[in-house]
Amino acid sequence: MRDVAQVGDVIAERYVLRERIGAGGMGVVWQAQDRRLDRTVALKCAKVDDERAVVRLRREAANAAALDHPNIVSVYDYFHDGLGWWIAMEYVPSRSLAGVMAEEGLLPPVRVAAIGRQIADALAAAHAKGIVHRDVTPENILVTGERGEMAATGETREEVAKLADFGISHALWGETLDGSTTGGVRGKPRYMAPEVAKGHTASVESDLFSLGASLFAAVEGGSPYGEATSPMAYIARALAGQTRTPRRAGPLTRPLTALLRKNPRDRPTAARTRQLLEEIAPLSQAVRSPPGSEPAGDPVGTSTLPLWRWYVTRRQRWSAAGVVAVFVLGTLAWLLWGPGPAINPGPDREAGSAAPKGAAARSGIGDDRRADPCALLDAASLRRFGPVRLVTDYGNFDRCDLLVDDGGADSADVAVTLLDARVEIGSQVRTRKTGDMTVAAEPLGDGECDRTVRLADGKHVQIMARQTGSALPDLCAMADTATAHAVTVLRRGPVPPRASAPVAGSLATADACELLPATALRRTPGLGAARPEADFGHFGCEWNSPSGDRAVGLVFDRNDPPLEAEGGRPVQLSGKQALVAAEPDEPGTCDALIVQRTFTDLQGESVQERVKLTVSGAGPVAELCGTARDLGAVAAGRLPKA
Repeated sequence: MRDVAQVGDVIAERYVLRERIGAGGMGVVWQAQDRRLDRTVALKCAKVDDERAVVRLRREAANAAALDHPNIVSVYDYFHDGLGWWIAMEYVPSRSLAGVMAEEGLLPPVRVAAIGRQIADALAAAHAKGIVHRDVTPENILVTGERGEMAATGETREEVAKLADFGISHALWGETLDGSTTGGVRGKPRYMAPEVAKGHTASVESDLFSLGASLFAAVEGGSPYGEATSPMAYIARALAGQTRTPRRAGPLTRPLTALLRKNPRDRPTAARTRQLLEEIAPLSQAVRSPPGSEPAGDPVGTSTLPLWRWYVTRRQRWSAAGVVAVFVLGTLAWLLWGPGPAINPGPDREAGSAAPKGAAARSGIGDDRRADPCALLDAASLRRFGPVRLVTDYGNFDRCDLLVDDGGADSADVAVTLLDARVEIGSQVRTRKTGDMTVAAEPLGDGECDRTVRLADGKHVQIMARQTGSALPDLCAMADTATAHAVTVLRRGPVPPRASAPVAGSLATADACELLPATALRRTPGLGAARPEADFGHFGCEWNSPSGDRAVGLVFDRNDPPLEAEGGRPVQLSGKQALVAAEPDEPGTCDALIVQRTFTDLQGESVQERVKLTVSGAGPVAELCGTARDLGAVAAGRLPKA
């Protein structure tokens, strides 16, 4: 790139470039004067011809701006002018921890603990917002201020440490980034957590490992993996979890050992790490109120930054004009209506209404019958995988789908399903907390990648990305992207309700458990004492015999093929078009499919609402199908008038 900016240039009619203070593969950093607020700032400019640098700059602006913390470098503004994309940041006259180590050599354990305590506090704030830094290294820890004795109080004044460069950070369960040249993993190998070296997604736990590795280097003089001649050698040691034992750390030995544990679940949280380090280096008044500290930022500049987070998480390859257009439209939406569905406005605001002041929104389903699963899906965030089509009328009423189709080659269905509290998450499934929710990540298998979110009310949301085409797309990236949006919506409170009430005669107005009364079940061999067990929202129901040799299940369904395409024997059940057919892949099972109504969906296709009644158990298939036909007639006679 040709560096067209020069000392003295005025950027965006506001920032005067004073000195070029850094440059790298992603662009140039300048010290500048903000003429509007009369303060010194740092301006970072992405290369105009480097799309990757622009994406990274946007990500840094969005994630850093979401955090307001004295130990995180503040972001004031993000904008475009004729020279490229820029972010205006807090100017920190400082050295990196790497620079301090290079100039001063090994650092005393108490001094390192004081620096680490502040960075742990910064990470605690980031993790609470659902942001993983992914690149905690001595190069990204800035140390500012002079150490010494304060004349007024006689108290020792310590350095202020700040965490910088959120350029490769990401929202939890959000965007998936491209691999690097170090074996397809991200981050600097000297400070990389073992699980990241294995290719797992970076997490809050891996941030803590990297913090421990950075502090280890400051006090011990090198990486906890020792010295190696190539990045891949460090990765090999990370894969094996081979870390050195601290020898010079003194009181830091305990927290360093905890942070560098191979199993991420065994590491302390950021908040606990801060406590451990504060025992070694208690918080001083100088850090509580750093002298000469500046305001947190420009109220005008920061007011729009949640908007940038809204579109940065989508990671589309937008042109500059497209970004500006979205910014203008989004700003109007912000001014008129406040945060949109993909913006996390904080715990005091719920979807569609304001929570009581000071009250935290509690995640949950809300009204099972009215909760809208489509409100948890966002088409724009998945468009980077290919053309997207929203399907609101497939399966049961607890489900919504986004079909992703790359010309038929890489095709997938991303489905959100609302589930009750009976879901069990296996003990071997990887989980993590985000707010009052727990997210479980199943590994990819059989053309499917699943995520399950356990909510504060004990219910669940399942996000499933399933292969539907001939080639295998990046299903887990799709699932993670969809989960990130769902979690963002759920942080504001219960699942938003459906925009309108169901039409008259829809199965959405029926209670599945009421379609088979006890009198009908008493006439069915083996089911006389069976009690109904309702599925989510009473959109389904089950009856199981006490002996376990006979069961009946009844669920609502929406599907587009004609009923005749299902095979089986067409019948009329209580005046309803129906079909009775044995399940070819499930011996000992027979279904009765009953059509409730036919309608046209958003794509202009014909869709049927159906009741699927399944009888299973011991005995001849003909007997099971007879029971299915008899019970199907009872259920059909109790359906709402279509």
